[in-house]
Amino acid sequence: MKKPKKKSFKIAVTKNGPYIVTGGLPLAKEIIVTDRDGNPLKYAKGDKYPSQKSYALCRCGRSENMPYCDSAHGKIRFDGKETAGRKKYSEQAMKIPGPELILNDARELCATARFCHRAGGTWRLVRNSDDPKSKQIATEEACNCPGGRLTVCDKKTGMPIEPPFKPSISLVEDPEKKVSGPVWAKGGIPVESSDGTLYETRNRVALCRCGKSRNKPFCDGSHIRARFNDGDKSLRR
Repeated sequence: MKKPKKKSFKIAVTKNGPYIVTGGLPLAKEIIVTDRDGNPLKYAKGDKYPSQKSYALCRCGRSENMPYCDSAHGKIRFDGKETAGRKKYSEQAMKIPGPELILNDARELCATARFCHRAGGTWRLVRNSDDPKSKQIATEEACNCPGGRLTVCDKKTGMPIEPPFKPSISLVEDPEKKVSGPVWAKGGIPVESSDGTLYETRNRVALCRCGKSRNKPFCDGSHIRARFNDGDKSLRR
């Protein structure tokens, strides 16, 4: 009996154009939910998009058919030049040890989702990770970081603590800031540069969809400064 073929997932960055997504990856909205103090707490499920074997996601932020590309990038002469470095995450990240956890922090990958702000901040919580509650919250915060700027490892085993994502794509919405956030690629989806080479494949990656990032193709939080809004209803409250 033949083994079933593994599905081949990929996000290809095109030169000054959209992201081409192949492999039938599910696409849906995820909405940042905040606590009473306005600090991000968790994600809520949003609208799901129809299943497709392949599709093109807008990268310039100007499509009138969001989240899909409508060729607006050509009309506005979008400069989508990729400026991100090619260092591996382990080469970028600073290690911050705590009694129970080790925090890895690669600042260049910050997507300004702000999950790291709650309860005194992830850095403080890791330093107090011998307290079970602090350890739990620090782990939750790191795992909710869409770009994977922050990751945590168990100090005793050295093993990373990562959410068990299935390959899928989420479009992050941020009602607290009234903006639309990054394309959140989850579950180890390869991202191919427009020059045909692969970026490091990671469990979670945040890709720019406002067109303003200075770390393309990755999100750097510029959607907040640009007040980028793709028309999501959750931002109208």
